Amino acid sequence: MSFPLAFLSLLFELGLGYPDRLVRVIGHPVIWIGKLISFLDTSLNRATDTDARRRFLGVVALAVIVTVPATIAFAMERLFGLLPFGMLLTAIAASSLVAQRSLGSHVKAVADALDSGGIIAGRKAVSQIVGRDPERLDEAGVSRAAIESLAENFSDGITAPAFWLAVFGFAGGAAYKAANTADSMIGHRNSRHEAFGWAAARFDDLINLPASRLTALAIVLAAFLVPGTDPKSAWQAVWRDAKKHRSPNAGWPEAAMAGALGLALAGPRAYGGIMVDDAFMGDGGRREATAADIRAALRLYWTADALMVGILGLIAFIFWF
Repeated sequence: MSFPLAFLSLLFELGLGYPDRLVRVIGHPVIWIGKLISFLDTSLNRATDTDARRRFLGVVALAVIVTVPATIAFAMERLFGLLPFGMLLTAIAASSLVAQRSLGSHVKAVADALDSGGIIAGRKAVSQIVGRDPERLDEAGVSRAAIESLAENFSDGITAPAFWLAVFGFAGGAAYKAANTADSMIGHRNSRHEAFGWAAARFDDLINLPASRLTALAIVLAAFLVPGTDPKSAWQAVWRDAKKHRSPNAGWPEAAMAGALGLALAGPRAYGGIMVDDAFMGDGGRREATAADIRAALRLYWTADALMVGILGLIAFIFWF
């Protein structure tokens, strides 16, 4: 177990983030992983192959996508372990796998855009964090999209990498990030990726099971501390609605957020011109979300994140001593 590594990684990311200058100079792990995924997709995913062969090659591609970053991260952790303050060096490197600061800032940007520039600015800001068609969204749709993205990415972008860092060290966190990036790039149900991306999508569902449940619990607990939010409704929404979501994982944090805020999230949405009929999360019945609701969701998010970091720190302290 590597609870201290996960805890320190979260602290470093909270304090430092991933500097833009560093992105310009050397890029970011997600960019490097994305290039590997694109290369394998171009090289192995051929439309002339049968679905069975494309599915097999998708499994091979996923194995490469996960193994390469995990091996590099494992070697780095071993190398840093030979140096003074090796744990701190590893934690700084691993902090690139979590995204507390960037998630919060991107979602806040949507609320700020709605307040200062109206629906046009809001659509532009939300298009940076969601895959649905922004031009179809009114102010309430933009606000709901931002809140849903905040809930889902809290699980995928923070809790899950921290969880796998804690369980399997730097290699575990890197493997998770690679698999999650693969799902976002090739795990789509379209003619090109239905077969080739099948393994990436199913594997991502599996490895996000623990984090989605933990994130929902963190949001419920945070609702006890954030004025104006309802922990009882959050808990009820999770148990009633999470399993109705088309994703086995996204419904958990979304339902918790919906219940806590008294909103009805999810439901029918358009992606790439295609309507996706999804169940509603939360029984609040209120669909007319606003920028104020985004800010309330952010207060809930930061409180839940602080709880998670604090609990992880306590466990790390026990492991240290």
